[in-house]
Amino acid sequence: MKPFLPAPVFFRMLLIGTMIATLRFTVGITSCVAATDQDGPACFVADRWFADEVWEKVGKRTCLKCHNASGDASESAFVLQDPDRDRTRRDAVLRKNRLAFEDQLEADVDGESRLLQKVVGGLDHGGGEVLQAGSTGYRVLQRFVRRLNGKPDPLPSEVDDDPVPFFDGLVMMPPRQLLRRVTLSLVGRLPSHEELSKVETEGLSALSPILDDVMREDAFYERLQEAFNDILLTRGYDGVAEGALSYEHFKSRLWYQELDPNRDRKSDEKLKYSHPEMIAYTKLVRDYREAMLREPLELIRYIVGNDRPFTEIVTADYTMVSPYTSRGYGVFEQVRGKFKDTDDPFEFVPTKIPALTSRNGKVQESKTGFYPHSGLLSSFQYLMRYPTTETNRNRLRVRMFFQHFLGVDLLELAPRTSDAAAITAEYDVPTMQASDCVVCHKIMDPVAGLFQDYYVVDAKGVYGPRKEGWYEDMFVPGWGQEALPPEERWRALQWLGQRTARDPRFATAMVEHVWYILSGRQPLSPPEDIDDPMYSAKHRAYRVQRNEIERIADRFIEADFNLKVAFKEWIHSDFYRADGLATEEDDPRRRVELDDVGLVRLLTPEQLERKLMAIFGKKWGRLTDREAQLNILYGGIDSQEVTERITDPSGAMGAIQRILANDLACRHVAADFSLPAEERRLFPGIEIDVVPGGSDEGDRRIHQAIVHLHALILGRNDAPDDPEVQRTFDLFAGIVSDAKSRPEIDPTESYFCQSQREVTPRDPDPHYTIRAWRAVVTYVLRQHEFLYE
Repeated sequence: MKPFLPAPVFFRMLLIGTMIATLRFTVGITSCVAATDQDGPACFVADRWFADEVWEKVGKRTCLKCHNASGDASESAFVLQDPDRDRTRRDAVLRKNRLAFEDQLEADVDGESRLLQKVVGGLDHGGGEVLQAGSTGYRVLQRFVRRLNGKPDPLPSEVDDDPVPFFDGLVMMPPRQLLRRVTLSLVGRLPSHEELSKVETEGLSALSPILDDVMREDAFYERLQEAFNDILLTRGYDGVAEGALSYEHFKSRLWYQELDPNRDRKSDEKLKYSHPEMIAYTKLVRDYREAMLREPLELIRYIVGNDRPFTEIVTADYTMVSPYTSRGYGVFEQVRGKFKDTDDPFEFVPTKIPALTSRNGKVQESKTGFYPHSGLLSSFQYLMRYPTTETNRNRLRVRMFFQHFLGVDLLELAPRTSDAAAITAEYDVPTMQASDCVVCHKIMDPVAGLFQDYYVVDAKGVYGPRKEGWYEDMFVPGWGQEALPPEERWRALQWLGQRTARDPRFATAMVEHVWYILSGRQPLSPPEDIDDPMYSAKHRAYRVQRNEIERIADRFIEADFNLKVAFKEWIHSDFYRADGLATEEDDPRRRVELDDVGLVRLLTPEQLERKLMAIFGKKWGRLTDREAQLNILYGGIDSQEVTERITDPSGAMGAIQRILANDLACRHVAADFSLPAEERRLFPGIEIDVVPGGSDEGDRRIHQAIVHLHALILGRNDAPDDPEVQRTFDLFAGIVSDAKSRPEIDPTESYFCQSQREVTPRDPDPHYTIRAWRAVVTYVLRQHEFLYE
């Protein structure tokens, strides 16, 4: 085949092209060498400088929003890639982005870099002014331009070629203490003697098989469901629980009404609510509604409990039903053989429901004959929790979809400031034409179109396409640059789920959810203020944590998306095991870097009740009792109006903590002493006649009893001569001494505490030690180590 040009010309051009490429490579290497006067791979330093300075401070937060393959500037010559979209190629993507920035230098205009002119709104930049001349971001680009033009500045102080190892100077939690933290957190119990023996002899290596057993316990799945409801809030949709099943498609959703004892009775014969039959009926209705609320979370339990790929939360072609909810769906007879107990409202099994049939006889389009299940995406409860409106057009759902399953907050893509009125006046369809709008809507609206079959607005978005057809003034349904094929229209959410599961951000988001479950905190976000003196320290903290998240995400993927692997990896990580600084840190930058390392979280009401159960054998009850109404006051949520847990205690929470400590001490101290020593939890090694100052042996036994209380309630491993043990001893001795010096104090059990135990007659307290031990327990229950994790 002949070349398009004569051979001499063709080969001259080929030679020139090769020389240009070589020159560009040489310039790149030269810029790398000029970037540092240290030995070693200069390009590595230059790449790090580009990544930490140019990319993080300018490219990622300013340019990428429009200059990406599907953005408003996708047809420009300056197209960037997001390195977070493909962790395996992160360094390669960053280098491509650096070359894209360098390409803008080849078109200098009037002696000034095209790049610098564009960012301030020059050269008809479609995005207008994105950086002000003289701003920190602009100066970063100026430095970048000078470096590539052979006039580099010295490396800025933020780029430390030999930083202190990130976890240097931190103390890691010993295996025994770590085991206690894990069992209390995941299954609400103290470690068994066998588990403690294993970690004592084998160290940290024993933790992994113990975790395997822990994550088979029912309590783990109760904790998992509770935690994922904190994230998804699926229990918080409006109306009664069975309202998730539409009147149009589920004639049997109110099946329980046929069992109402008063259904066929005359008004003067109706049973009162206190009648046993009415009590049983009320419980049946309550259990049905509770089962309906649990259904999406039962899917999570089923997937994790059976070691199935966690991608099924968006791809599962089935749903979970119980004997009660299956009646609501009208499929009980088809699935009753799967249940062990058809009277158990909370036994769930997987099944597929038939394609929906409307009351007018119209059947939902389905090539399989079944409803096109796609995990949570097609769950009626999830769709009900995030309903749509005529103006919202499924965009709330899309925002929550990106946040829940991809870890992306679409609101962060929106420009910080814009004149909405001016944009509306200038454009016929701002969401498709105005760059300030397109940056979000080009991502959001195609996915919104995939939810178009769930658009019965007055029914909160249960199944039902829009009568007028989908909106034409929105980007066509699809995923990124891929449009939804017409033949996939009937299963649009399954199509979406499959692409979501393949997206690298899915694994990352799930690993972030596990960190939130374990720590009660969201992962760090990139620091916003690049002018902050502590920006570099905050950015390093973010980057180190992000690297750990990506490492665990890779392990999660390798394990076929087994969520238990993510739990185990986090628990073994230095982020979870960190237990404080070895010495006081004087460097303010290091203090900022380490600010979010380790675990310090106020226990939720549910966690605190489980901890009390583990320690005392009984819950307090008032933190989870709806009638007590202390749950919300103590930072709980209702998944509807209160959706975020309080992490910093308020005055009311402090008062509740005091009430709790007083009540628990009243209930359990004297009751524990009334048991044989071998059956006691709190005081197995001491009696009420052992008083301080009576003998050295007596004081030793009191110290040992305090050591036991500190270990049981606080998880501490104190020696008898520890200052904290002595502090508690002084409190005990002081109360006994004070009581003995006041003849008016009755040497019997407190009347109030006796009434709490519902035992008569009042127990004697001749040495005033019962009230002293009660004060000790009250004091210990109010310690930071007990109330926090």
